[in-house]
Amino acid sequence: MHDIKAIRDRSVDYVRGWARRGVAEAAEVVARALELDRALRAAQTAGQEALAARNAASKAIGAAMGRKDAAEAERLKGEVEGLKGVIAGAEETERRVGAELRDLLAGVKNLAADDVPEGEDEAGNVEVSTWGEPRRTGPAKDHADLGEALGMLDFEAAARMSGARFAVLKGGLARLERAVGQFMLDLQTTGHGYLEVNPPLLVRDEAMFGTGQLPKFREDLFEADGGALSIDDLLDHRERLLWAEAKRQFAGNPGGMSTSVLLDAFRRDLASDREDAFLNAALAPLTSDGRRWLIPTAEVSLTNLVRETILSEEELATPMRLTALTPCFRAEAGSAGRDTRGLIRQHQFSKVELVSIARPEDSAAEHERMTACAEAVLQKLELPYRRMLLCAGDMGFSAMKTFDLEVWLPSQGTYREISSCSNCGDFQARRMEARFKRAGEKKTEFVHTLNGSGLAVGRTLVAIMETYQDQDGRIAVPSVLLPYMGGVTHVERMP
Repeated sequence: MHDIKAIRDRSVDYVRGWARRGVAEAAEVVARALELDRALRAAQTAGQEALAARNAASKAIGAAMGRKDAAEAERLKGEVEGLKGVIAGAEETERRVGAELRDLLAGVKNLAADDVPEGEDEAGNVEVSTWGEPRRTGPAKDHADLGEALGMLDFEAAARMSGARFAVLKGGLARLERAVGQFMLDLQTTGHGYLEVNPPLLVRDEAMFGTGQLPKFREDLFEADGGALSIDDLLDHRERLLWAEAKRQFAGNPGGMSTSVLLDAFRRDLASDREDAFLNAALAPLTSDGRRWLIPTAEVSLTNLVRETILSEEELATPMRLTALTPCFRAEAGSAGRDTRGLIRQHQFSKVELVSIARPEDSAAEHERMTACAEAVLQKLELPYRRMLLCAGDMGFSAMKTFDLEVWLPSQGTYREISSCSNCGDFQARRMEARFKRAGEKKTEFVHTLNGSGLAVGRTLVAIMETYQDQDGRIAVPSVLLPYMGGVTHVERMP
C-alpha cells in the first residue's frame, strides 16, 4: 500500500518509480490519486465545517427559546435540518471517494529500491554470483521420466482424482521429499535462529490483502466456501435485524403498532442511506466470514502474525524471524502451457517459508542474511546454483528488491528458480497496519517485512533427482539427508 501524503509530496518520484515497475500510464495513475485526494480532503473539510455550524446553530436554538424568540428558534431549526443534509452528503462523498482512492492505491505495485537494475522482464536480471560446478556429463534423465521409471511418481492417478498439475509420490521418493522438508526446517530453526510456526492454511480476505495477493491476483488463488449464508437467509436475517432495532428504538412498540407499521416507521426514521449502512455493518460478519482462501505460500500466514499490532523497539532489536513448512496452493492461472509435466509447477506443493519483521534501518542487512540462509540449503545439498538480482520489471507485486536463487537442472541444461527472497519495505505493513514504537517516542512507524523460500521442497527434490541420478537409474541420497532416511543410501526402483 502507498502513502498518499508521500505521493502528494513526491509525485514526480512516483511517476518515475511506477514507470520503472512497468505500471501502464504511471503519470495518469498519480494524477488520478491526487485528484481523489483533493476531493477527499475537500469533503472532509466541508463535513467538519457543516458539523461545527450545526452544533453552533443547535446551541443558538436553546438560547432563542430561552428568550422566547420562537421565530428565531424555528429559523435555526431549519438551518440545522439543512446542515444535516450537507453533513450526510459530505460523509457519502468521503466514503465513496475514500474507497476509490484506497482501491486505486491497493492495486499499484511497490516502488523498486534505488539499487534495483532497470529492465522490463527476466532479460534485465543481473547475475550476482554462482556456487558449485553444474553437472554437464553422465545421465541426465528428466525427473518426471526418472520418477516414473522408479515406479514412485504417478501423474495419471493424481489426474484421475484431482486433475492436471497434481502428483502422487510413493515409497522412497515420498520419503526423500519428507526428508528434504524436515532437513530444511531443522537447518533454519537450529542453525539460523528462525522460530518454527505451524500456521493456518486457510485465511480471510484481510490476510490475503495484507501481503498483496488480493485484490490483484485473485485468479491465482484457490477459494474455499466456508458456508456463507444464502441470499434468502440474508434477507430473512435482514428483517430480523430491522425488527430488533425498531423495537429498541421505539422502546417496546408504543401504541401497539403492528410489526409492519413499526418497521415502516423505523425505516422512515432511519432513512434509506443510513439503513443500508446499518445493515451492511450488521450483516458483514455473515457475508464475509464464511469465505477462506488456501494459502499460496506461508508468507501470508507468517507475515499476518503482526497485522494490526504495535511492537516495541525492544521486540525488534533483533529482527523477528519466522519459518514454517506447509502445503501451498496456487491456481497457476497465468501459466498455461508452462511446465505442464513434472513437479516444477504444481497446484499443490510444500515449501519452507522464511519471514522477517524488522526495523526500517535493519531490513537491507536482513535481506542479505535471509538470502544467505536459503543459499545454505543448496550448499549443504551440494546443488549448484546462482544468485540473481531481479530488475524492476520482473519483481513481484509487493517487493522493492528481490534476489532469486536458481538451481542447476541437468536435464534442461539451465538454471531454474528455486527461491525468491524479497524485501517489501513498509508496503505490506501499511496494508496490515503493522507498526512499532521506538523507546521514548509517541509516534509509531511501520515495520519492514521480508519473505523468502528456504526452499521450495518439490523443486529441490527435482534438483536432487536429476543431480544425484546414476547410470542405473537410482538416486543417491545427499549426505546431509542420510540421518532423515533411516540408513537408506539410494532411492531405487520399487519391487
